[in-house]
Amino acid sequence: MLSHIKRYAPIGISLFAAVVFLDSLRFKFTDHPNTQEIFGRLDGWAGTLGAPGLFGHTGLFSQYVIGSAELLASTLLLVGLLPRFVRLNALGALIGFAVMSGAVSFHLFTPLGIDPNNDGGGLFAAALTIWFSAIALLMIRRAELIGLVRDLARAFVPTPTPAAAPRRAPAHA
Repeated sequence: MLSHIKRYAPIGISLFAAVVFLDSLRFKFTDHPNTQEIFGRLDGWAGTLGAPGLFGHTGLFSQYVIGSAELLASTLLLVGLLPRFVRLNALGALIGFAVMSGAVSFHLFTPLGIDPNNDGGGLFAAALTIWFSAIALLMIRRAELIGLVRDLARAFVPTPTPAAAPRRAPAHA
C-alpha cells in the first residue's frame, strides 16, 4: 500500500497543481476583471511604498509575469512525470512553491486580504492548497532537487585542479 502511495502521489500532486496553474491562466492572460482588481489593488499598495507600477501591466510582478511563471511551473510538473525528466518535476515544484509563497504572502500581509473577489476566500484557499502541494512534492522529490543543485554547481562552479608538481631539471652528466 505504501509503495503505491509513494509511486502515485507525485503524479497526482503534479497533475493537480498543473491543472490549477493552467486554469488560472485564462484569468491572467485575458485581463479578467477579477485579475485587474487583484493586481490593481496590489499595485496601489506598492505605490504607497514608493514602487508604483510594480504590479501593473508592464511591472516586474505583473499578471503576465506571474502567469508565465505558472505556465513554466505547470509545464515542468507535467514533463517531469516522464521517468527521464524527474528532476524537471522537482524544478516545477520549486517554481510553484515560489509563486505560491508570493501569493499567500500577498493575501496575508497586504491590503489584498484573503477574500479579494468576495468568493469566500476561494482564491486564497486555492493558493494555500497549491502551496502545500508544492511543499509535499519538494519533500518527495528532495533527492532529485539535490541532484539538480549539484549538477548546476558542477556546471557553474569550477572545481580546483591539483597543482602540477614542479618539473625537475634534467640531470646533466
